[in-house]
Amino acid sequence: MVPRNGDSSVLTVEDVEVPDPGPGEVQVEVAAVGVNFIDVYQREGVYPIETPFVSCSEGAGTVTAVGEGVSGLSVGDRVAWGQGLGAAGTVVNRSVDDLVPVPDGLDLDVAAAAMLQGMTAHYLVTDTYAVGPGTVALVHAAAGGVGQLLVQMVTAKGGRVIATAGSPDKLEIARRLGATATIDYSQVDDLAAAVREANGGAGVDVAYDGVGKATFDASLASLRARGMMVLFGAASGQVPPFDIQRLNRGGSLFLTRPTLGHYIATREELLARARSVLGDLAEGRLHLEVGGRYPLDEAARAYDDLEGRRTTGKLLLIP
Repeated sequence: MVPRNGDSSVLTVEDVEVPDPGPGEVQVEVAAVGVNFIDVYQREGVYPIETPFVSCSEGAGTVTAVGEGVSGLSVGDRVAWGQGLGAAGTVVNRSVDDLVPVPDGLDLDVAAAAMLQGMTAHYLVTDTYAVGPGTVALVHAAAGGVGQLLVQMVTAKGGRVIATAGSPDKLEIARRLGATATIDYSQVDDLAAAVREANGGAGVDVAYDGVGKATFDASLASLRARGMMVLFGAASGQVPPFDIQRLNRGGSLFLTRPTLGHYIATREELLARARSVLGDLAEGRLHLEVGGRYPLDEAARAYDDLEGRRTTGKLLLIP
């Protein structure tokens, strides 16, 4: 529960009575809840939400009750979701419009871990900038949840990845997943120059930047003429306003600030993305690392670890 805006210390665990599912809803016994930076933005008030509210938008579990008018889902079905508040509970009611089926053979905790970050990586490489053979992509925080998936998806489409991270261990994760060049950004004075050197002196086609303030300038400076800067997060802080003429001077650059909701705007698109990501995980074509599992009453510690960039892979809360 987020009773008021603030840092992780405001988070509380409370006992509440969950009503029967309403029309168009099912009740789900939650197996795992995804921990994401969007939860931080909402808790801090960067994305304003009226308090109090139950945090988290991503989870997976088993249907335990079905509301009026629901078809296509039954008690015992395994489902996952990646949007809408209120996931951080032991039992939740969810609209069937938000739910997707979890394939046989895929653990529920992996499904919970994959929904938001997996579909984010999917739309970034298929729609925001359509990666293809020969594409050179810069991926920041490549050992993080989205970063690891981006490295794999770009590589699977025939692209090359220049990966950045903040330690040798994290860079080794990126190399193992397919990155062709890696850069420890804590050890270089000019990150953009290091990126260009890793690409034979040329700029990259696209920069996938979920770090934000700390890497934004270097990402722009790493692009080729008419390259695309994709700012999809702000782990290091929000990027301040800047002179749009910088895009002109950098070589007619493109800049976009996408968010997942606009790429799953229809039920059909949600199902297509989720089936692609979850199917690849179930079939072993995609690997997802769960970097930490925390009890629900230790949510503050999970977010402190996430915000302190002390983790790799995906973090989960386990009710």
